[in-house]
Amino acid sequence: MGKAGKALKQVLERYGITQNRLAVVMQVGRSNVHRWVYEVADPVGDAILEIRKGLNTINPAAAEEFIRLYLDESEEDEEHS
Repeated sequence: MGKAGKALKQVLERYGITQNRLAVVMQVGRSNVHRWVYEVADPVGDAILEIRKGLNTINPAAAEEFIRLYLDESEEDEEHS
């Protein structure tokens, strides 16, 4: 599973944002956020944008870091080396 979950987990921990708070802001079930964070399921493309939007509402720096981590290709480059 994926990069989005790893990025989301890192950002939530770094900025002290709970899964529940993000779920409330995004208007989704906390179980959805939990599945993403623990890489049980990958968020679909639209959900990535909604995660960014929700994080931006809570803390714009967290939203920026989420996208930066999600789009960072260096991790993939290391896996393919």
